[in-house]
Amino acid sequence: MADLTTDFLGIKSPNPFWLASAPPTDKEYNVRRAFEAGWGGVVWKTLGAEGPPVVNVNGPRYGAIWGADRRLLGLNNIELITDRPLEVNLEEMTRVKKDYPDRALIASIMVPCEKEAWQKILPRVAETNADGIELNFGCPHGMAERGMGSAVGQVPEYIQMVTEWCKQYYDRPVIVKLTPNITDVRYPARAANAGNADAVSLINTINSITSVNLDAMAPEPTIGGKGTHGGYCGPAVKPIAMNMVAEIARDPETAGLPISAIGGITTWRDAAEFIALGAGNVQVCTAAMTYGFDVVKEMISGLSEWMDDQGYSSIQDFKGMATPNVTDWQYLDLNYVTKARISEADCIKCGRCYAACEDTSHQAIAISEDRVFSVKDDECVACNLCVNVCPVEGCITMEEVPAGQIDQRTGEVVSDEYGSWTTHPNNPMAVAE
Repeated sequence: MADLTTDFLGIKSPNPFWLASAPPTDKEYNVRRAFEAGWGGVVWKTLGAEGPPVVNVNGPRYGAIWGADRRLLGLNNIELITDRPLEVNLEEMTRVKKDYPDRALIASIMVPCEKEAWQKILPRVAETNADGIELNFGCPHGMAERGMGSAVGQVPEYIQMVTEWCKQYYDRPVIVKLTPNITDVRYPARAANAGNADAVSLINTINSITSVNLDAMAPEPTIGGKGTHGGYCGPAVKPIAMNMVAEIARDPETAGLPISAIGGITTWRDAAEFIALGAGNVQVCTAAMTYGFDVVKEMISGLSEWMDDQGYSSIQDFKGMATPNVTDWQYLDLNYVTKARISEADCIKCGRCYAACEDTSHQAIAISEDRVFSVKDDECVACNLCVNVCPVEGCITMEEVPAGQIDQRTGEVVSDEYGSWTTHPNNPMAVAE
């Protein structure tokens, strides 16, 4: 059996699946249930400074985007950090860590961007024996308007400054949680690295409005006739998160900086993909909120079975294996050519491929009188739109054509010296070979 044990920053947990800082980790009751279900660790819902209490809305806090089958694809939330007293949270964290010493417990923290505020809270968090802290520089709503959350995460100088404070006043791992609401995630990651952060976690939620109530003429969720932007998460954000994780993993200035991946992780495969891109573990929220804590059982069994099939004995065996294959467009092989192939045996004759290609692509699919669909190789540019719109998995595939047999400029079979578009004289970007 594959060993799913992870050692992230010296923090050991029985598997790489942690619950992210969010409503599921807001109190002792939830966290104990999570650990009993099998989660390897939790990041406790974000703690704030002592003082005026945080007050959440008492109306709807979530907006949603669903698929055609009512499957939840994206969740928008307007909930703030914990509204429970700091002392209560710290006491609960202490008890939980004592009872579950083999599980990771991380304290998420968000206080004003003032040295004294961090200097005051860090020793109190240390007393809980939590394994580390996560600096919440990502929350895009409510707290950002108060100069915290993403308001800090969007300014690399602030990230470095606060990280340095935490490293000065706290002697356990410091993880910096990054906001995706920025042009280039590499800059805040570099700032965290410059501040001697032990790791980064990403992504936090994306600024969003998921829908508008056309009767109330206000964004949803609607509170007393008004709405606001919130943080978007769930399966829909996974592609954005994977790109940002990969950018940090392959950036020479942050290469080697440990990454805790967050963003739309719902299955074992999602986790494996993030780990292959360089993540040392993964954090989950929306999947747990959708399916309950027991969803981790499927994640654990699925990842373990896949690793056994692939011959991987530990997470480290495939961690980062995909990172070297993430490159810039200019380095892609323009001599690599594929063409679409339609399986007549599997085709249900719905015509989606034909409509998509004929109306919006390259008119590369022919239709016969008896609705048999075939590919015109001379028109097919291998965009694979037909594969993506086909409702039958595996019905349409892309078949590689040996290099030099297809003129990539015209799509025609050729035998002359200009079989490659990269060396064709009509290509202004042609390179000599």
